[in-house]
Amino acid sequence: MYRFPEGFYTDVREETVIATGITIENGILKENKTKKEQGVIIRLYDGRRWYISSTTELDRVQEEIDALVQMGKPCPEIAKDPVVKKYEVNREIQLQYTSNDVSKISNGEKLALTEQYCQCLKGYEEIQRWKMYYLDNHTVKHIVSSKGCDVTFDTQNCCIAARYVLTKDDKPYYGKEDIYCMEFAQLSGHEEELHSVIKEDIEYNKNAVSVVPGDYTCIFAPEVTGVFAHESFGHKSESDFMVGDENMKKEWAIGTRVGAKLLNIVDTGMEEGSGYVPFDDEGTRAKRIYLIRDGILSGRLHSAMTAAALEEDLTGNARAINFQFEPIVRMTSTYVEPGESTKEELIAGVQKGIYIVDYNHGSGMSTFTIAPNKAYMIRDGKLAEPVKISVITGNVMNTLHEIDGLSKEFKLGSLALGGCGKMEQYPLRVGLGGPYMRVNHLTVQ
Repeated sequence: MYRFPEGFYTDVREETVIATGITIENGILKENKTKKEQGVIIRLYDGRRWYISSTTELDRVQEEIDALVQMGKPCPEIAKDPVVKKYEVNREIQLQYTSNDVSKISNGEKLALTEQYCQCLKGYEEIQRWKMYYLDNHTVKHIVSSKGCDVTFDTQNCCIAARYVLTKDDKPYYGKEDIYCMEFAQLSGHEEELHSVIKEDIEYNKNAVSVVPGDYTCIFAPEVTGVFAHESFGHKSESDFMVGDENMKKEWAIGTRVGAKLLNIVDTGMEEGSGYVPFDDEGTRAKRIYLIRDGILSGRLHSAMTAAALEEDLTGNARAINFQFEPIVRMTSTYVEPGESTKEELIAGVQKGIYIVDYNHGSGMSTFTIAPNKAYMIRDGKLAEPVKISVITGNVMNTLHEIDGLSKEFKLGSLALGGCGKMEQYPLRVGLGGPYMRVNHLTVQ
């Protein structure tokens, strides 16, 4: 297909993306757009540095390769370079969504479905303002390299996302519900779920009182467990922050105990959802990586460069938001594995604590923060009054040891809007989730 130059490692990643976005705000159609993008990123490596170019002119890829060659210096031993040796040589076609390609659904059907869900929001006088989003995306990637990699695969998502504002005493409450599916036909029939969430939000907004700040045992719903795993430990597992830092390598040595014995955190691109990537953007096959296993640090996430630098195995986590960017180390789907308890048993074991239903946002490295969207007090082992919470915080490494209960119930969630941000690359689709999780000694404000 391409003439790859001698003395260099070269790879080419071609992407074709077809995406639709529809927004209806307070009954008025604000956006209805379908776009198709095609582009290529070319990377060339001479053993000393990378040379990178991206283009939307697919017939000029060879010219771009030849131009990059002029910037580098050929290395006769490039095949022995530690980074080049790491690259997998996969040759495979994985097109999962050709039979139910969402881009083949007519715009009229997508708009009609969005309008149908809008009816759910129009029947509540408590809702002051609202938006209904429809989003879909079908992406096909083709990655080839001078080492012999040749993989083609697709990913897909489609979702309905409701956002609405309830007002009490001139203070807004922002409600939300997402319906995320892998194919268009699965989006229909979820009206009762949306109505149930709206009604719960209305009652919550009417009755919620400000929490008394303090130290609490908290139970996280699966969505909150997922954002905790992603923010508190997932980012710490992205190995590019360790390269060249000897102190960090010692502190984060594989085999170190970092959490409670019942804790297992996994990252994988193999699960369907917003974190599904059967191959990463360097052509590495997706793996199932235990970041923490039985409370022990057991793995981290890699690109070929970081795997070579730390002398560890590839994990399939070199990712970019699109063809204009080079891949960097990123999560895919990150989750806590389930345990042996039930949700009810976890709650019954708390005399005074807080149940966190969902979140607005989260962040973390050494200290994590989660801003809850909806929460309830736990008193004498039972759910009690709804409470408003600004933020939950804790020291990451201390908190991982304070986890003392995980439910059998498990959910791996997908993000309908937004995604993960790192450096200048945002938003990247990721998945997150887990069981209901009980955590002691969290600071609640």
